[in-house]
Amino acid sequence: MNMLLDGFIAPLDDFLAASVRTATPLALAALGECVTERSGVINIGLEGSIICGALAATIAAGSVGVSVGFAAGLTAGLLVTVLFALFTVYLRADQIITGTAITLLSLGLTGLLYKSVYGSTGVGLTTPTTSAVEVPLLSSIPLVGRALFAQPLVTYALYLLVPAMAWWFFRTHGGLALRAVGESPDAAMAAGVQPRRVQALAVLFGGAMAGLAGATLVLAQSGTFVENMSAGKGFIAIAIVVLGRWTPFGVAGAALLFGAASALQYLFQSLGWNAVPYQLFLVLPYVLTLIVLARASGRTAAPAALARRELTLG
Repeated sequence: MNMLLDGFIAPLDDFLAASVRTATPLALAALGECVTERSGVINIGLEGSIICGALAATIAAGSVGVSVGFAAGLTAGLLVTVLFALFTVYLRADQIITGTAITLLSLGLTGLLYKSVYGSTGVGLTTPTTSAVEVPLLSSIPLVGRALFAQPLVTYALYLLVPAMAWWFFRTHGGLALRAVGESPDAAMAAGVQPRRVQALAVLFGGAMAGLAGATLVLAQSGTFVENMSAGKGFIAIAIVVLGRWTPFGVAGAALLFGAASALQYLFQSLGWNAVPYQLFLVLPYVLTLIVLARASGRTAAPAALARRELTLG
């Protein structure tokens, strides 16, 4: 009995650890998008920031080091959203069309730059990565110990970021201004808030977080860059924001759910359940995305001004 129990607990332990590890870049991108959407802007170009952040992190980490790689990824994601903010916040272009164009541009540009820098052979597995850091005592807790307390430093930073964002959202004047712009830009402006300034800063923050998510994909997970490796994670992050009802804790929980859906393939493979093709589990997060968006239609309290092009000058 003990051997049977151990044979199940070990794969479950690995599954929980993989769930948290997989959820980390999704949570980073979704938390940034949560701030963006709270200001009334939806950034469909999130995918572009993630893939640009991943490539920038690969180049910088291979040349200088992992820390610089994370900084480069964040900066690349930020730069991508400068273009998005210019067109959507200041020129009032359609957010969906602009975001789609930026995503396609980023996917093509990163593919071109990747081949220019690394040639036809690619980068391989030569990119330095950050290793997991075990927290003494806590990492020894059965089941949840390794999952929560044997992770890369970026995951621990996420643990601090979620409550900090929740406090900022609901306990500060800045958070109140952000939510006010997302609900009614005219009313926010009447109260002395500059809607365009708030939206621009929110969009840039979201892009920086998406770039950091891309860097995490490379430097804390795969250890290499592959063309189109973002694989729809920007769109999944948007679904996570909806499922999390535009709150930091809700977004973190939804990201963990999607991370678990992605990690299911590892659990079933470790248990020897090979009757079901692993490709089925690869598409599970995307199926879950469709289900979430379909069920959320008309049922969630989205910011009232989300995706509105009209905005009083501010």
